[in-house]
Amino acid sequence: MTLALEGRTAIITGAGGGLGRAHALYLAGRGVRVAVNDVSADAAERVAHEIAAHGGTATAVAGSVTDEAAVGAMVEAVLAAWGRVDILVNNAGILRDKSFAKMTIADFRTVVDVHLIGAAICTKAVWEAMRAQRFGRIVMTTSSSGLYGNFGQANYGAAKMALVGLMQTLAIEGEKYDIRVNCLAPTAATQMTEGVLDAESLTMLAPDRVSPALLALVADDAPTRMVVCAGAGHVATANVTLTHGRYVGHAADAGEQVVSRWSEIVDRSGEIVPGYGFVQAEREVAAARADA
Repeated sequence: MTLALEGRTAIITGAGGGLGRAHALYLAGRGVRVAVNDVSADAAERVAHEIAAHGGTATAVAGSVTDEAAVGAMVEAVLAAWGRVDILVNNAGILRDKSFAKMTIADFRTVVDVHLIGAAICTKAVWEAMRAQRFGRIVMTTSSSGLYGNFGQANYGAAKMALVGLMQTLAIEGEKYDIRVNCLAPTAATQMTEGVLDAESLTMLAPDRVSPALLALVADDAPTRMVVCAGAGHVATANVTLTHGRYVGHAADAGEQVVSRWSEIVDRSGEIVPGYGFVQAEREVAAARADA
């Protein structure tokens, strides 16, 4: 894998603290020029100054990822200053945790707007520049709450799993332009996890123990369409798989066939990771033709 990042340019959202700050410091330490984005101008400036103090190159760009005009201006400023945008890390996020029974639609919409729509806005803003230069590395920040669920996080989990779907399609559409799109599912002690974990766990889950996982996702030889889970120095991958399944036909008892053959349908031996969404339909039609 080609790891040299010297001279690359990155935009990292929500980088005024926590995980985003760790990402910014890590990439800057690898020679990447970093645009530090945060809704707080003061926080963004602090991180940019911190990078400069360590000999790196950074600029602070304040603005909400949900503000299309502000995001557009941010990208234009980076292009004007550095000529290209090579890396986008969609990290900005918020929490509005409540059980679904107590959650308002406003709570739901706000979280989805920041995590999902914000990531889409930022990605759209860099997409044409990346296509034109025929190079791009985009990292969506997903979560185990989206992949596997978590009590009190229906809004957050829905947004985070939606980012996996966004990644899947953008990776396909970006392939011919060498735009590689992946997801990072971090476990890190930040303001978003205070009060949830004990002190020892918080130390182990320091944000800077997640950031090294970024290296593989933004390198020249980066994979694409991967979900990488990282925390406490441990790295794994998660996959959306498809079981072999069973053909049950379309007779009057098809529903009963599903019920009676359920253990065969959910059997994970021989499951695959489809290369694209239409694989499901192809397998279904093939099974129907085989039975004809």
